[in-house]
Amino acid sequence: MMNAEARRDAILSRARSGARLEVEDLALTLGASRETIRRDLARLDRAGLLRRVHGGAQAVQEGPFHQRMHEAVTAKRAIARHLAAGLRPGDSLFLDTGSTTLYLAEELSRCKGLIVITNSADIAALCHRGEGNRVILLGGEFRAEGRETLGPLVVAQIGQLRAARAVLTVASVTERGIHDIDPAEAEVARAMILRADRVTVLADGSKMGRAGVFELAPLSAVHDIVTDHMPDPLRRAAEVVGTRVDIVNP
Repeated sequence: MMNAEARRDAILSRARSGARLEVEDLALTLGASRETIRRDLARLDRAGLLRRVHGGAQAVQEGPFHQRMHEAVTAKRAIARHLAAGLRPGDSLFLDTGSTTLYLAEELSRCKGLIVITNSADIAALCHRGEGNRVILLGGEFRAEGRETLGPLVVAQIGQLRAARAVLTVASVTERGIHDIDPAEAEVARAMILRADRVTVLADGSKMGRAGVFELAPLSAVHDIVTDHMPDPLRRAAEVVGTRVDIVNP
């Protein structure tokens, strides 16, 4: 029998074919009850990975963000699990919008007593499910493709808050620092860095050494990087400036 993670991956694989998914068919082919399939579809819908319709679900129209959700999935989930395992009740976190932080939010839905501050509607909804978790959803101009809020209102609110840790997804990690490719998202990430005691970057191996566009911070300002792969020269550069590197095994 498939575990929940494998079953949801199988559902998403079928959704990418473009065909409408029927609860009855999924229950039969995946060897699960209809109620279990409905719960899977509800969870995938909340994460923005597909859209529930009467009797089943169908794929969402995929933009760049949704495409990233299907890339390096195993690595991103392993990275998310690693970080979540080290959190304790009372920890406070800034979480920016990204595919890896969305997988982290799935893990945080099983954590207790966290304080999460985010500009992602989907991350907020998932984190709120955790027992005793408090969630602050930052308000601003809404971008539908990533279901996130951006702009000066978000940055101003971050400036009034403080968190023990900023957990960020980035487009690039180099010896010069961490970078993003979207100016509005970079602005939010920079604000979170300034208001956090510790900066943690979640990035799969494809982000290592990739050319960046908008600099978020120098490598020396990053306390932790969690990844599945980092080239030795970059790892040595991180260690020289005191950045801890955790390599997880997907």
